[in-house]
Amino acid sequence: MAAELASAESVAQGLREVGYLADAPTALVSYLAAQLGKPILVEGPAGVGKTQLAKSLAQMTGRTLVRLQCYEGLDEAKALYEWNYRKQLLRIQAEAEGAGWSAVQDDIFGSEFLLERPLLSAISSPDPVVLLIDEIDKTDQEFEAMLLELLSDFQITIPELGRIEASSMPLVLLTSNNSRELTEALKRRCLYLWLDYPELEHELEIVRLHAPGLDEAIRRRLVEIVAMIRDLDLKKPPSIAESIDWARALLLLGARDLDERTLRETMSVIVKHRTDMDLVAERVGVKLGPPQEAPDGAPAA
Repeated sequence: MAAELASAESVAQGLREVGYLADAPTALVSYLAAQLGKPILVEGPAGVGKTQLAKSLAQMTGRTLVRLQCYEGLDEAKALYEWNYRKQLLRIQAEAEGAGWSAVQDDIFGSEFLLERPLLSAISSPDPVVLLIDEIDKTDQEFEAMLLELLSDFQITIPELGRIEASSMPLVLLTSNNSRELTEALKRRCLYLWLDYPELEHELEIVRLHAPGLDEAIRRRLVEIVAMIRDLDLKKPPSIAESIDWARALLLLGARDLDERTLRETMSVIVKHRTDMDLVAERVGVKLGPPQEAPDGAPAA
């Protein structure tokens, strides 16, 4: 077991060192998953850091990140494995005339004809990896059922080759935006972690970690404005990553305040729909007020 996963406190510290500010439940569940050999099901709204948690755990532990991006219609051939049919056909054509089918069949269903997809790649890796099954809620229940053997025993059964067991224990994270209810069978096999938008002080600390050069007063005003925007009925509320991007943009622009004009000029960093932009300008922009005049008469930002 990597030293970084030796305790919940060391997990929190290790994640912080790679730029991920984890709360106590996140650090604890990550530690328990590593020690118990259990997958983690991470649910929550989009943009709260679910995918980034897997990336940061991989970076912290020095493991390779193997990612399966889920989508509607995803099947075994894209997630587990498929046979290299062209190569098999060439081998059949190259066989000596008169060779029996059984001999040819044994020959073409070997590992050299197998195309590994993310799940099989994670299982067969000689070194421990972090396996991210991203947005599992976009698939169907049949795909979830296919995952149960992997999540229970960290193994995959290929009819032509038999059972392939993990040679090293992967750290598995499944993320879900909670767009549909996942099956009880899948949930039973996982530790559960709910991630939500952080409290103001927590997000302020995140922004401070990633944009240390930004004035503290502007940082606080930024996270307060982001919280106000998230309370609106938007198509897409700002993510934590977009809060960080906004802070960095304001730093680059040399902003000395966050007033209505600055919000309008930089809103596209955090708001990504036209109707949302209009709503934010109307509901939030007017609360910020006009730019303050500097002593020399020039705008303050």
